Amino acid sequence: MVGFANLKEEFDKIGVSIVAASVDPIEKAQEVADEVNFPVAYGVTREQADMLGSWWEDRRQIVQPSEFVLGPDGNTIMSASYSDGPLGRMDAADIVKMVNFYESMKNK
Repeated sequence: MVGFANLKEEFDKIGVSIVAASVDPIEKAQEVADEVNFPVAYGVTREQADMLGSWWEDRRQIVQPSEFVLGPDGNTIMSASYSDGPLGRMDAADIVKMVNFYESMKNK
């Protein structure tokens, strides 16, 4: 998430909002929020993870990383990534490039 925080100005320039969510209670999620410059939601439930199609890990009662890039309408999923560990997560710089690419294609 720090990678996204580091590129926050770039995201702002291209009109992209960043939001994170966690299964943690508010106090623990606030610790993460204090390290980044975008909102961090808390208390994600298994039901919510299921609605997203995310993988819920019963042993630790957590949702594995699930990342989405939504279109300008806020409803269309432009890109999604589901992971079952630390590998395969979206890279902030790649998201900036992707959004810029999609924008450039609108003008052609």
